[in-house]
Amino acid sequence: MSLNKPNMAELFKQLGLSSDKIHIDRFIERHQLNTHAELVTAIFWTSEQRDFLHEAIAEDSNWSEVVDELASLLIRKP
Repeated sequence: MSLNKPNMAELFKQLGLSSDKIHIDRFIERHQLNTHAELVTAIFWTSEQRDFLHEAIAEDSNWSEVVDELASLLIRKP
């Protein structure tokens, strides 16, 4: 088991998305969630991405912190 905590770029790679900062920022801008929405239920994920995110959260894996960070970044700002 790796002791290194994954970062946002690694998460995006894991999800099969571009890990370039500009693409991450653009994704976050374009995929906002309502305050009480759950990250894994968002319509923009593929089933594989959704499964990965659900597993990362449920198992409190190395990925869970960066997944939580992504969820907070996607919350729609008033």
